[in-house]
Amino acid sequence: MQSFGRLLLMVISVCLFAQCKDGKGHPVTTDVLPATPNYDDTTQWYVSDRHADADIFYVISTETGDYVDASGALCHYANTYNDSVRGPLHSEMLGVDTLLSGKLNYYSPYYRQCSLQTFTDDSVTAARFPIALDDVRRAFGYYLEHLNNGRPFILAGFSQGARIMLELMREMDDATFQRMIAAYAIGIGITQEMVDSCPRIVPAKGAADTGVTISYNSVSGDIGASASFVKNTVVAINPVNWRTDDKAAVFMTEPTPWLPVAEQKKDTLTVYLDGESNLLFVKGYTATDYVLPLIGKEGNYHSREIWLYRDFLRENMALRAANMIRQ
Repeated sequence: MQSFGRLLLMVISVCLFAQCKDGKGHPVTTDVLPATPNYDDTTQWYVSDRHADADIFYVISTETGDYVDASGALCHYANTYNDSVRGPLHSEMLGVDTLLSGKLNYYSPYYRQCSLQTFTDDSVTAARFPIALDDVRRAFGYYLEHLNNGRPFILAGFSQGARIMLELMREMDDATFQRMIAAYAIGIGITQEMVDSCPRIVPAKGAADTGVTISYNSVSGDIGASASFVKNTVVAINPVNWRTDDKAAVFMTEPTPWLPVAEQKKDTLTVYLDGESNLLFVKGYTATDYVLPLIGKEGNYHSREIWLYRDFLRENMALRAANMIRQ
């Protein structure tokens, strides 16, 4: 199966460079807000009910670029009722479910996520982000009331989804937090200020602790911290050996599935936490097609954060879930 990171790069590139003009090739500048998702509507969910004793609630990353809607207006948010816009969202939901869920139940809401262009300017991000956050806030409330049935759950998010996920933790009540197996905030920096303002953020110390937050950000070890757009993060763990020191872990990747067979090969990767930056340094990765449009940097492996460590993440989620159920 192709990685959703590869699909993200392909779809976002089309959105960024082909869809922001009208039929005559003129730039479109009018803003529009899509319809609000109704979470009573099953079309606004991706669900895999495996009749398990624990769930994953996953908030997807940015799969949307600015696009022109049917009225000719420029839209900066995903339209969750538009099939062409929903397609990339569904691809990530399916990809993460396939890679990480194992035997766990999986719930992921469609939401009016902000476009990739939003994250090129902090003031624009601050203005648009509340729409996306409010959608997922309502979805999470609906999930807890109507879908979860009191089971322990993993809260997970990637990139924009991780940012939203951390806000859900900030607002979470005690009873809900007691059922949270762990929070996987992937591809986002967590500063000391964020930790101080949210006591729910308890950094993971190993592979099996529960009620903790797992976070990491990968860059090329040959380029170093300069490749990252994450600064001053204080929550970090190595998702291969589940250590918080700089002891290296070595593993081999699977062949890259979207390349011709003759070009496929395995990489032997060495990964370790850099003690100064709290970034995950990766050596031995030979792919060259990982850089995101607009916000990406050479040596920043943001688009591969789940795909590279998928086997370790899946096993770890199952382990932490089993530990929570036994308690």
